[in-house]
Amino acid sequence: MTHLASEQIPDDPNTLPPARRRRARRLLAPLGVDERANFLDQFAHRASPSFDFFLFSLLAGMVIGLGLLANSAAGVVLGCVLAPLLAPLVGMALGTIVGSLPFFLRNLGGSVIGALLTLLGGMLGGLLARLLLWAGFEVRLDEVLRLTQFSLPNFLVLLVSMVLLSATMTHPERPAHLPSVGVAYLLFPPLAAAGFALAAGRLVLFADGLAVFVVHLFFAVLVGTLTLAALGFRPPSPFGYTLGGAVALLTAVLLLGVLSAGLAARNYLGFPTPTATLTPTRTPSPTLTATLPPPTHTPTVTLTPTRTLTPSPSPTLTPTPLFAVVQAANSEGVLLRDQPGGAIVGSLLNGAVVAISGAAQEHQGALWVPVLLPDGKTGWIRLSYLATATPVAP
Repeated sequence: MTHLASEQIPDDPNTLPPARRRRARRLLAPLGVDERANFLDQFAHRASPSFDFFLFSLLAGMVIGLGLLANSAAGVVLGCVLAPLLAPLVGMALGTIVGSLPFFLRNLGGSVIGALLTLLGGMLGGLLARLLLWAGFEVRLDEVLRLTQFSLPNFLVLLVSMVLLSATMTHPERPAHLPSVGVAYLLFPPLAAAGFALAAGRLVLFADGLAVFVVHLFFAVLVGTLTLAALGFRPPSPFGYTLGGAVALLTAVLLLGVLSAGLAARNYLGFPTPTATLTPTRTPSPTLTATLPPPTHTPTVTLTPTRTLTPSPSPTLTPTPLFAVVQAANSEGVLLRDQPGGAIVGSLLNGAVVAISGAAQEHQGALWVPVLLPDGKTGWIRLSYLATATPVAP
């Protein structure tokens, strides 16, 4: 292995001035040149990714994906506990501070492979979620939405955890798994949520989760680099500062570009992605339109305009069979059924406008109302998923 060099310090600390002698005693690395080289070699070997790192990255992604499927924060935490020791992050920070580009790229490559395995593990939960949606079950995405958003407390937790992890990794005899769990909580769940959203067909959430992971990753490397610099690690030549400056610049660009701009592509991606996700649920609608329960309601709606003998009730009744807006708080849309709690005949996104064509009916403790879509289709939707100007009489 090529030795990672650092700042040269005399072998005999007694020959140093008093101020530098006190500083040397505070350094966590040995003072001798040979001992320091051996120390850096051991540090580099400990920080390199291993087979266990890749195995537990996949396992953590699968557990987090199942936790997202169950919409359980406890499942997400369990996946973080199963996450491997994030030594490659400290290895990237070590390669940055000592100016070793090959060592930095080696740990970056290992981190990318582990990230892909975590992404794959999260996709397993997303595939199960899509199967449940096709079967007519509702899948809540509260945890996915929470994990794919930036938060200032998350950056503070990542800052403290990465400082502790970097400082602990300099002591081979001290376990570093506890601070590693704190770092894993800010890296693995967003990445697994991105894989979950990709498999479930939510491309907007996939882009958000991937952006959160990338920003957190480079922020953690920058914090680890500064921590090792505070502990006395230095590049052997001024040219070694180039890599550290590049990492710091890239992290600053990511933070400014993503946090201040707020993911400008989000609004652009928001329009095409819902149509792609809902096409599987619309496939049964042509087969169900042949069954005539929906058209039985359409004559009631079409006959109201023919009753021209009662023009006076029509202005007053327009607010009652009023138009309503789909507004599901915990998802991106609702399912349209042929009767209260019946078979799925279609789906609507949040913001879609429908007309309530009749009185509400109670089914299993919930109120359902018949609605008329702009394209002439009819169906039943739970009243709690609609936003109306006036209440609907049961």
